[in-house]
Amino acid sequence: MTFLNHGSFGACPVAVLEQQQALRQQLEAEPVRFFARELEPLLDAARTELAQFVGADPENLAFVPNATTGVNTVLRSLALQPGDELLTTDHEYNACRNALNAIAAQTGAQVVVAQVPFPLESAEQVVEAVLSRVSAKTKLLLIDHVSSQTAVVMPIEAIAKTLFTHGIDTLVDGAHAPGMVPLDLESTGVTYYTGNCHKWLCAPKGAAFLYVKRERRSQVRPLVISHGANSPRTDRSFFRLEFDWTGTSDPTPFLCVPEAIRVMGALLPGGWPELMQQNRAKALAARQILCSALKVEPPCPESMIGSMAAVPLPSGCVETLYDALFHRYHIEVPVIPWHPAPNRLLRVSAQLYNALAEYDQLASALVTLLADE
Repeated sequence: MTFLNHGSFGACPVAVLEQQQALRQQLEAEPVRFFARELEPLLDAARTELAQFVGADPENLAFVPNATTGVNTVLRSLALQPGDELLTTDHEYNACRNALNAIAAQTGAQVVVAQVPFPLESAEQVVEAVLSRVSAKTKLLLIDHVSSQTAVVMPIEAIAKTLFTHGIDTLVDGAHAPGMVPLDLESTGVTYYTGNCHKWLCAPKGAAFLYVKRERRSQVRPLVISHGANSPRTDRSFFRLEFDWTGTSDPTPFLCVPEAIRVMGALLPGGWPELMQQNRAKALAARQILCSALKVEPPCPESMIGSMAAVPLPSGCVETLYDALFHRYHIEVPVIPWHPAPNRLLRVSAQLYNALAEYDQLASALVTLLADE
């Protein structure tokens, strides 16, 4: 299998999986001791190392199982009134757009969609598209850091800092960003940020985080209300007490995040900066290979590319092309519907285990399949 879709679910190194299994054995050997006596300090240590990696105060971080949960958590904590506006873009991930629609329907708020062009000529087009839809009723912007469909790295800092001056909060769906692009959450100006650790950080599945600016922590509560809601403890914040225990579950993906950071950071002499740079360079090279083969122009500037790249394809059936690539050529790569239908995009990922020859193989297969269509 030629695997060019690291972005969907990541890939966890054997050493990290071995640590997870050891933690599971520790848990099952004496579950009460593990959950009641050992888990809190283990979570604290893991959160501290993650916080250093993403540039956040550990007290502003909570572990959640995935970024979709993080988005839902924030949206369900908002105090919205009928007529309030929730702003997003037409690049937003479908699952999180659905969450936005559900909250709007429940509260009487309105979803406002900024149309961000694709292909893009500059990051300023994104800023202009978003700010053009801001009104006196706008309460929150939900925006991808790295768009799942178009693989564009959005200019979240410029947008968030501008919106902050208007009293508008920003919720960033950073599902793909940790491990793909450098993060310094405390300096971005965002109010809320959620990111997956199982994708580009390569932690086990079920590991993600939610960042909440200190001033908003008292207003954000987990989706599941549990023992922390009426805990008499004063040694930990209410935010920490609620999020660290929402009921019995397997916490080992969270606890393996530091090991994933260490393992991946040790693969190259330059550590994480070199890993991110190599993956980005490979994604850009892959995009050029595909654009040349398909005779199309790159759809966005190089400055807006991380470790993934999307290339526009001729209009046609998404499922037919996806299945042909998988079954006839044994290539795992997403073919994504893009508006207006029946347009479609091909999105490639670039991780350390990928080689440029694999993108040549993909390009050759595409030329053949598209000619057959």
